[in-house]
Amino acid sequence: MAWFKRTQKGIQTPTEQKKDVPKGLWYKSPTGKIVDAEQLESNFYVSPEDGYHVRIGSNEYFKILFDDNKFKELDAGMTAKDPLNFEDTKKYTERLKTAQEKTGLKDAVRCAVGKSKGKDLVIACMDFKFVGGSMGSVVGEKIARAADYALKHKLPFMIISKSGGARMQEAALSLMQLAKTSVKLAQLADAKIPYISLATDPTTGGTTASFAMLGDINISEPGALIGFAGPRVVKDTTGKDLPKDFQTSEFLKEKGFLDFIVKRSELKDKVNLYLDLIQNQPIRN
Repeated sequence: MAWFKRTQKGIQTPTEQKKDVPKGLWYKSPTGKIVDAEQLESNFYVSPEDGYHVRIGSNEYFKILFDDNKFKELDAGMTAKDPLNFEDTKKYTERLKTAQEKTGLKDAVRCAVGKSKGKDLVIACMDFKFVGGSMGSVVGEKIARAADYALKHKLPFMIISKSGGARMQEAALSLMQLAKTSVKLAQLADAKIPYISLATDPTTGGTTASFAMLGDINISEPGALIGFAGPRVVKDTTGKDLPKDFQTSEFLKEKGFLDFIVKRSELKDKVNLYLDLIQNQPIRN
């Protein structure tokens, strides 16, 4: 009975001797599936139990897409200013500093160039963990400069969107990035340089209204939330009940807004296949 009942009373374990389970050993998907963290990482951060694509950031996408995870980051030190002296419950400058310290990122997008299946590719990848992936002046400027780099060197361009929309703390300045990035993509189109847009979970607001839907090929991951306004706003505006899978990548593909839905494990192969086909080049194995 000693296995189930203490034979001595008042037994205490000093705090320094207590053992906690380290964080990050397990991941629980929204469907309730429990996955070992190492197994999840080795499976491209996709739950093997139900195929759920866990949100990841630029570090993980660069590792997936660039050969041997080798790349050169573009405009890595660019940071946001506070031209409006914006303050709500916190000063904007304080929010930026907190986000930078917490995430190790300078802003919500990282741009890089490297080889993918042996050929150079320019990628701009958004990070949702930095202020909800919101698009401010730095995001627009870095994407514009990455597009300029692709234009100058005649390299294909890819944007991986993951955003809550325009950054309210920069007001109209953030909205101006929609036009700026769209102009740069038009320049790539005029130069016949391919642009692939990958919309991941979530892609909403101003990103959807600009570069996320302007690809020569628009693709997405399974089950991603993609839309402009939220479902509640759409329902209140239209006065109609919405389909169950409204604003999912599958729904958008059915309606013609997306060309393909790509599993993350197949992303590198599919992206480079599309690029070879677009550029009428030999298909790489």
